[in-house]
Amino acid sequence: MKMATFQMLEMDNDTARNAGPDVLFRLGMMYVQGRDCERDLVAAHKWLNIAAIKGSGQAARARAELADMMDKSELARALREARTWMTMH
Repeated sequence: MKMATFQMLEMDNDTARNAGPDVLFRLGMMYVQGRDCERDLVAAHKWLNIAAIKGSGQAARARAELADMMDKSELARALREARTWMTMH
């Protein structure tokens, strides 16, 4: 695993809170594609949602496309996780 990828996947909450929308978008896309990690649509949607909230139009578009690929329970879990993360950070 590349060092930058490892660092993104191991991002602690303080780092993620201070990360710009582009970094969070890339993190979400890593999970969408399963690039250097296991594919995880819930985690992908969570990070794309947070990136979109922080102002990334690219993340908002990717999030909408991803939502179409998820079932209702996955989508609900992703939204809950993003909301919880945003509330705590």
